[in-house]
Amino acid sequence: MNRLRRIAHLFLRFVLAIILLALLLFGAGWWYFHPSFTETRGIVYTQRNGHDLTLNVVRPAHPNGIGILVMISGRWKSDPKKFQPWLASSFLRQGHTIIAVNHLSQPEATIMETVEDVHRAARFVRHHAKDYGIDPNRLGVFGGSSGGHLSLMLATRGGPGDPSAPDPVDRESSAVQAATVFFPVTDLLNLGPSTENLGDGGPPKSFRKSFGPKAADLNEWKIIGRDVSPIFHITQALPPVLIAHGDADTLVPLDQSTRFKQRAAELGHEVALTIRPGQKHGWPTMIWDAHLFAGWFTERLR
Repeated sequence: MNRLRRIAHLFLRFVLAIILLALLLFGAGWWYFHPSFTETRGIVYTQRNGHDLTLNVVRPAHPNGIGILVMISGRWKSDPKKFQPWLASSFLRQGHTIIAVNHLSQPEATIMETVEDVHRAARFVRHHAKDYGIDPNRLGVFGGSSGGHLSLMLATRGGPGDPSAPDPVDRESSAVQAATVFFPVTDLLNLGPSTENLGDGGPPKSFRKSFGPKAADLNEWKIIGRDVSPIFHITQALPPVLIAHGDADTLVPLDQSTRFKQRAAELGHEVALTIRPGQKHGWPTMIWDAHLFAGWFTERLR
């Protein structure tokens, strides 16, 4: 009987220890994903087709001067409600100020127009850098899928504004100093084994109306597709880039990232590519990758 009591007592202690550990882990997780910050929502950076395009600025309790543009985009659609600050906890805890950039969704805006608009967003943020407490020369960009595409369009085509523009925002540079992306679209003319590839040399099958009516003409599409494909715009000015991509992705195949990395290497640039074995278009531990991205930004944007 005494032996059974001891066993029961030990078992109870074990169960209580497990419960306590679970509570501690839950508490630590809740604390980590609820950093202190201030948020300003709905700042209009431009208009497109009668719509205000907005961004949200999220400032950490102890900002370090780094600003990260986050492309709120999936399938080239954007919903301001999709971004919640807890998703950027890793960045905020590093001291990075987050600027969540929303755009008008396709097909109401063409993807070419959206690329123009995110360049405008970068210029707008740089023009207001002092207001947001960031260094205009320490801007990074982050996004996934179509958001990764838009991020790399800034990384490859960001540059000086028009010094004679009447709007001072348009005189600013849209260049970024670093980019981290998940499974980006880099080459719209060579879709490879993507499930979006009809094999006719045209735009991705689900987005044929998203590139405007001219894209139906294959000769026109070659011009349009090249213009909005980051791989064709890599230059000596390419900033540091870090990509994470699953090797089982059938929507945006890994080939899109490996060829971008190879092209950058041909021009003397190293693009860091982390391959996630067996992962498709997204995976459960992406929040950990985001943590690594945040630390990488800290190193590159000192």
